[in-house]
Amino acid sequence: MNRLLSAGLAGVLAATLALPAAAHTGNAGDAMFLQGVLHPLTGIDHLLTMVAVGIWAAQNGGRAIWILPAAFIAMLSGGAALGIAGIELPAVEAGIAASVAVLGLLVLLNRQVPVAVAAILVGAFAVLHGHAHGTEMPQTAEPLLYGLGFVLSTGMLHGAGIAMGLARHIPRRLLASWMRRQPDSSTSSGRC
Repeated sequence: MNRLLSAGLAGVLAATLALPAAAHTGNAGDAMFLQGVLHPLTGIDHLLTMVAVGIWAAQNGGRAIWILPAAFIAMLSGGAALGIAGIELPAVEAGIAASVAVLGLLVLLNRQVPVAVAAILVGAFAVLHGHAHGTEMPQTAEPLLYGLGFVLSTGMLHGAGIAMGLARHIPRRLLASWMRRQPDSSTSSGRC
């Protein structure tokens, strides 16, 4: 699992480092989109929360694998709209810090909850993260391009988390499959 986690984090880091190369297209719209893509990747609080949502979705399994990321992205977009509109929300930074702690703890404890409860929880945290994205949007940015960028980036981080969460089951499944294929030593006594 440590190798897989390291590989996943290395992949996210490589993608983060490779993105600035795409910024030299000469198109201001591309730069606004790229700024949106980079925003979730440049803050450790956003990065950890979005990957944790994916891991937790995988741990919950079933419909949670797509419902939790979808709920997060929908509410992230709503929170961003509030931030762009200048509507203040109380305790945004404290809520974002709580999202890292709570989701990290849920992942660590492998705590499964009903999908509706999980969606409400990640959705509430997503509003705060989205609000931060919206209020931190550069003044010159085109909101739609910037928003599409951070939504895409968020989806990729959720996907990385889901992959990490699902991959932890692979070694157990392979071992179980291998064990089923081995002859039972209690029935093979060596007689001809």
